[in-house]
Amino acid sequence: YQKKLGERKLILSIDRLDYTKGIPQRLEAFDTFLERNPEYKDKIIIILIAVPSRTQVEHYKLLKKQVDELIGRINGKYGTIGWTPIWYLYRSLPFSSLAALYSISDVAVLTPLRDGMNLIAKEYVATKTEGKGVLVLSEMAGASRELGEAIIVNPHNNEELVEALEKALMMPEEEQRERNKAMQERLRRYNIVRWVEEFTERLLYTKKLQKEANAKILTSKMKDRLVGDYHKSKRRLLLLDYDGTLVPFFGRPEEAKPDDELLKLLEKLAENPKNQVVLISGRDKDTLERWFGNLNLSLVAEHGVWIKEKEWGMVEPLTDKWKINISPILELYVNRTPGSFIEEKEFSLAWHYRKADPDLGSIRVRELIEILVNLTANLNLRVLEGSKVVEIKNIGINKGRAALRWISKEQWDFLLAVGDDLTDEDVFAVLPKIGYSIKVGFSPSKARFNLYLPRDVRLLLEELVSGG
Repeated sequence: YQKKLGERKLILSIDRLDYTKGIPQRLEAFDTFLERNPEYKDKIIIILIAVPSRTQVEHYKLLKKQVDELIGRINGKYGTIGWTPIWYLYRSLPFSSLAALYSISDVAVLTPLRDGMNLIAKEYVATKTEGKGVLVLSEMAGASRELGEAIIVNPHNNEELVEALEKALMMPEEEQRERNKAMQERLRRYNIVRWVEEFTERLLYTKKLQKEANAKILTSKMKDRLVGDYHKSKRRLLLLDYDGTLVPFFGRPEEAKPDDELLKLLEKLAENPKNQVVLISGRDKDTLERWFGNLNLSLVAEHGVWIKEKEWGMVEPLTDKWKINISPILELYVNRTPGSFIEEKEFSLAWHYRKADPDLGSIRVRELIEILVNLTANLNLRVLEGSKVVEIKNIGINKGRAALRWISKEQWDFLLAVGDDLTDEDVFAVLPKIGYSIKVGFSPSKARFNLYLPRDVRLLLEELVSGG
């Protein structure tokens, strides 16, 4: 291989021919790179090894046809009599040949759209005993969590892939050695023994959480006690979250409009003179007013910014000038995360990623929260992670503070608070000990009890209505 390459730099790409591997996207990036950087003509060779996979499946035949055509187009567009940009091998190679290619390649490009660990990335790093070589790795590969010194890219973003190739080919040798040394040391430390130990620890911790969650499930016996206490009481306070508690989550917030059955249930609860029913939501006040304004409910919007008893009013004067600094960050992550979107309220911003690819969303949310926490440290703002949403709002505003407005009003002999996410923990924290707090779902919570789903909450409320 070395003799055939001569002085040219070698870019190596190895994958199974599979839809999850992002080979067409990678080839499009190679095309853009060659078009944008004509100075690399006859200076680089791209070896693309595609290992056959599911060759009898029609969709995979179409994928191979697409890859063949892309390679033919690129070689025809840029190649000369003495230079073919992409050397294409549609077959598996013995490990000795792969190791040789790993060793002599200047850049390895491994950009799956979705992947497990990606062993090839670790093999490539392990062969770089002299320290030279650059790994361009998809953030969707599990190995990217360990190989942070690689150039990590979004495999869906053509521009990012092209810039990564440019950076890799221009990287000074000293920087290459430093990066590879750090990754090799980490691979040596995090061996199979360490992996088994960590896996076992996580497994035991998960079992511990399951045991704790099962112990807190609202059993039939405890539910009967709750319903009995409700029926015996004379003054009752019900503090209810909406999304994820009374209705399941939807792809977009506007799709979670209350159905007639829920509206009738809330109406029956609210018309009982013994009851004070408060809907405490992160929704904007206009939406809550439109959906629930004709019911005898007290409403809390934007996690406590707005409160309605008879009329809407703000808890305290707030500013939204901070949005001008935060919005561009959220817009950047919308562009980087297909399926995500921004929800703007009067005094808060929310980045939703429920419709995004789950793996990509889990990566992006960690990045975004870290950026926002640092950015808002001196802005009197709070960054909250909910269910597939990150929300930014004023630091002194929360559902617990809003709930205290009613909790402190009188001597209630029955209190019930139900919620599903981190924002509801503030309500659970201020609820008196005699109160019943219920978390929908099973993440760690201050709530006394858990229910599985919003429909379980509705069934409980229907039992309260039936005899109370």
